[in-house]
Amino acid sequence: MIDWPLAELLPHAGDMILIDQVLGFDEEQIRTRLTVRPGGLFSRADGSLPAWVGIELMAQSVAAYAGCHARQKGQAVELGFLLGTRKFECNVEHFPAGSELQIHALRSLQDDNGMGVFECHLSAPGIQAVARLNVFCPPQADSYLNESPALSTGVQP
Repeated sequence: MIDWPLAELLPHAGDMILIDQVLGFDEEQIRTRLTVRPGGLFSRADGSLPAWVGIELMAQSVAAYAGCHARQKGQAVELGFLLGTRKFECNVEHFPAGSELQIHALRSLQDDNGMGVFECHLSAPGIQAVARLNVFCPPQADSYLNESPALSTGVQP
């Protein structure tokens, strides 16, 4: 179990932090968990979460993976982007209130430019979801976001 506060690992704030805890991580993977509770940002009237929120749970787990590695190296947590997902499959339409979801993200590709691919699995009794996430964490994300359109497209004003 990791004792670092999630707010120090994720570039999210308040109610947008959906995972509850980092259970463990290493060079290639991370394991996180969440207990589904009524009243959350994406909760349905019955307290459950729509299955599509699983993609965000997986993405936050990948962000926590990056945050853990940054923290371990004494670096600041950088902003990253979910570019897309492939093959999201889930055997349920929603995650019932009270379910304890376990999320596992395994890095399958990461290059020096910040592009990465993670194989993700979300599970609980009777629940299985899988997806491949494509992510991007550019070096010095702040300067990347503040770059003028002319510079990023090569078009001169």
